[in-house]
Amino acid sequence: MFLWDIDEKHLVLAYFPVPLCNQSVTNYRLMASVLYDGRSVAILGAIMARYTCSFTISLSIDHLQPLLLDLLQGCDLEIQYYNADYILAREIPGNVSFSKLVKVEVFIDRSSATETESRMNIVIKNEELPLQLDNHCRQMFEFVKQEIEHSRHWHLIESLAG
Repeated sequence: MFLWDIDEKHLVLAYFPVPLCNQSVTNYRLMASVLYDGRSVAILGAIMARYTCSFTISLSIDHLQPLLLDLLQGCDLEIQYYNADYILAREIPGNVSFSKLVKVEVFIDRSSATETESRMNIVIKNEELPLQLDNHCRQMFEFVKQEIEHSRHWHLIESLAG
């Protein structure tokens, strides 16, 4: 799908999402903003690999965040920011190129939490173009997802990848 917008300088902006893979676990998108001035084309930015998953676990919401922080650090992720219902972590630089560095966002759903159940959503993304199904972002997604699903600190009730 193309969306064209011509401004007063006759510049054309194009925005197009392109599905690259039809897998239920993945959420591949290539989004690029292209600037055209009649002589040259410039790619302004792109969002590449992105994977999401929702979890329902048997654990009080009060205990969830500290355990998630430990779990993410155990996955060799550095905690960048956190508050009561959000955690941002990123892969520690050094092992892969900068474009392959993975960011993990965890959204804790406090509105639906009970004394025995908690829900959270994770988004794992990087700037890597996911031309191969088994790319670095997907590998990290599978690793973090497996660590959450098999943690000894809680019982997994439901896991929905999308």
